[in-house]
Amino acid sequence: MAAVSQLQRQFVDYTTSLYNEEYLDDQFTQLQKLQDESNPDFVVEVVSLFFEDSEKLLNNLATALQQTSVDYKQVDSHVHQFKGSSSSIGAKRVTNVCVHFRNFCEEKNLDGCLRCLQQVKHEYILVRTKLEALFRLEQQILQAGGSVPVME
Repeated sequence: MAAVSQLQRQFVDYTTSLYNEEYLDDQFTQLQKLQDESNPDFVVEVVSLFFEDSEKLLNNLATALQQTSVDYKQVDSHVHQFKGSSSSIGAKRVTNVCVHFRNFCEEKNLDGCLRCLQQVKHEYILVRTKLEALFRLEQQILQAGGSVPVME
């Protein structure tokens, strides 16, 4: 059981760091509260859909910004969608970059948009890597016969 309590402590510390470093916000906590015995994989399923949608949106953004005549309304629409989906799972840093990205779309600032595209890709990859690590930790706790600590 010592291994389980060590994993649980690791889980709490890691989760706390994700909030402290602003990778996640309270929306992720709200998402976790929706998970129960009847739907034990709820958070993983929702976040996996976010990952799939994000990959498509990032590709769409890259394509839209490579056009000879950039349609900033279309770019802004993709960024708005990305902002909404990242906000809904609590990916705070991704959401924050999207806010700046939308400002550059409004200004029709191609350089600013391209910089934000790189920044949002970077933040997305970071949060994805960190959430995947969190989910692996959850699985290790469950496989060791423990229960995943509930974060408040």
